Amino acid sequence: MKTVQQEIDERSNLTNSNKFELLLFRLGGDANGEHSELYGINVFKIREIVAMPEVTAVAGSQPHMLGVVNLRGQIIPVMDLPSIVGVIPKTGLNIMLVTEFARTTQAFAVESVDEIVRLDWGQVLSAEGSNAGGMVTSIARLDSDTSSTRLAQVLDVETILRKMVPGDGKDVDPDTIGPQLVLKPGTMILAADDSVVARNLIEQGLVAMGAHYVMTKTGKEAWERLQAIADGCKAEGIAIEDRVALVLTDLEMPEMDGFTLTRLIKQDQRFSKIPVVIHSSLTGKTNEDHVRGVGADAYVAKFVAEDLASTIRKVLNR
Repeated sequence: MKTVQQEIDERSNLTNSNKFELLLFRLGGDANGEHSELYGINVFKIREIVAMPEVTAVAGSQPHMLGVVNLRGQIIPVMDLPSIVGVIPKTGLNIMLVTEFARTTQAFAVESVDEIVRLDWGQVLSAEGSNAGGMVTSIARLDSDTSSTRLAQVLDVETILRKMVPGDGKDVDPDTIGPQLVLKPGTMILAADDSVVARNLIEQGLVAMGAHYVMTKTGKEAWERLQAIADGCKAEGIAIEDRVALVLTDLEMPEMDGFTLTRLIKQDQRFSKIPVVIHSSLTGKTNEDHVRGVGADAYVAKFVAEDLASTIRKVLNR
């Protein structure tokens, strides 16, 4: 029988093999409680899973916000995830998922939790272009048999949180983001993020910093784009650093995660001198240790435009 530490170590080592663990849960179905679909969230974002406690309603709160709970002295906002997604729980809101990401702690009420599955990011496909309204970032194939596999919708909790708890003021303020980036003429920043909301914020930030950029949606797409740029540089007889000043990548992405992308870049002699900054909602010491382990030059938590700008400047000035 595995010890708790062995399980923690095993889970942490998944970042070395383009794998991750997905917590599967159900939110409900139609008006009759039928067609209950599977949803998922990265285990690294889950702090704990508890039976649904008593929730205190807060006057004037946003729609779909149940209220707050006092969890061991910490006041945590609780959101009605079935209501947000637009389904009806047949048996009620029975479980609370306490999550930590993007510098915040919050909880989501769900109907039930199924299991934790271990997947390769290659089993996860982008859901962009679907009718999910931006709330589903990708679709996970849960079984190896691709012709009859179970599917789970991976929720874009960043987008959901921003819709539920909009920030104060501007997301990106040119007056506070600091001085313009000084990039070598002809170079740009190659960025990768699977979230529509995150890409929009990153693009606003890079524009405010005066940086040219190329935006991609997955680690695989960024890796393929980098290789294509390298081929073009070789044909021109110039170094890749004359075209790519820095790579900015998310961690959780379909097909290839940011850990794998960073490792591929740093282990390839053509690209090893290109600085890589990881920009992720997966906060915490464990994830930051993983970032250092794959050779990234810096880590910055989502999303504060001033922090992102400051980190990019520091890395480019080294």
